[in-house]
Formats: sequence, structure tokens, C-alpha cells
Amino acid sequence: MIGGGYRAAMPIDLSAHPAVGFDALYGLEVIELEDGLVRAEVPVTPQVHQPFGLVHGGVFASIAESIASLGTYVAVESQGMIAVGSSNQTSFLRPILAGTIHAVARARHRGRTTWVWDVEITDDDERLCVVTRMTIAVRPAPAT
Repeated sequence: MIGGGYRAAMPIDLSAHPAVGFDALYGLEVIELEDGLVRAEVPVTPQVHQPFGLVHGGVFASIAESIASLGTYVAVESQGMIAVGSSNQTSFLRPILAGTIHAVARARHRGRTTWVWDVEITDDDERLCVVTRMTIAVRPAPAT
């Protein structure tokens, strides 16, 4: 067991974790959710473009934060914990103008209070376009 003793229950039901709020607004679709691995896609539409026709950098950063947070959350929720973004370091290597955004997040560190993920975002030609290092804070769930 890697740090913190957290492991997601398997298999993970994707229907239990639909995109909501902002993620639904920009079209995030999680297509694979495993222990320490999350894959997602976002269709490129005019709504995710910046004024010059490129996908807005904030969309890429949002994808990375959302899928890293989700991957952490499914592993810690059974212990009464939640996962929230703490640090998002996104580097833009190549623009995406059309097609589909493909994102893969891999857990690199699973600590008791923080997780670290590497996220790679590619275009339809599998070219690396964006890399992100996400730190996710693990905290007790708020009382309801």
C-alpha cells in the first residue's frame, strides 16, 4: 500500500461520478477511472476557445484539477475524506484548435494529507499539448 493507506474500491462505477457544475459546462467526460489512473475527454467547441481560436488555457487547467481531484476522492471517500485542489502547475506545449482533448492523470504520490498527480493532455493525433502537476489536499468531509 502506498502512503496514507488509501486504495479505491474496485471496480469504480463511472455513473456514480457524472460531471456536474463547471465540469459539465465545458463538457468533461470521464472515460476511465481506476485506482491511481483517470482518463477523460472534452470535445472542442467554440465555448472552450479563447479569442484567437485556441482552447483556453483555463480549460486545460480545469480538466487536470477535476480528474486528479476525482481520482483522489474515490480513494479517500470511504474514510470520510474529500479531495480538493491545492496546487496546479500547467505548462502549455502545443495548442489544440479542434477535435477532442484527451487527458490522462496518474497518481505519483499518495500521502495522508496530499496526493500528487501528473496529467498529460494530448490532441487527436496523440501529440503532447499540455502537462500538469497537480497537488490535491485530502481533508475531512464537512459535516452535513
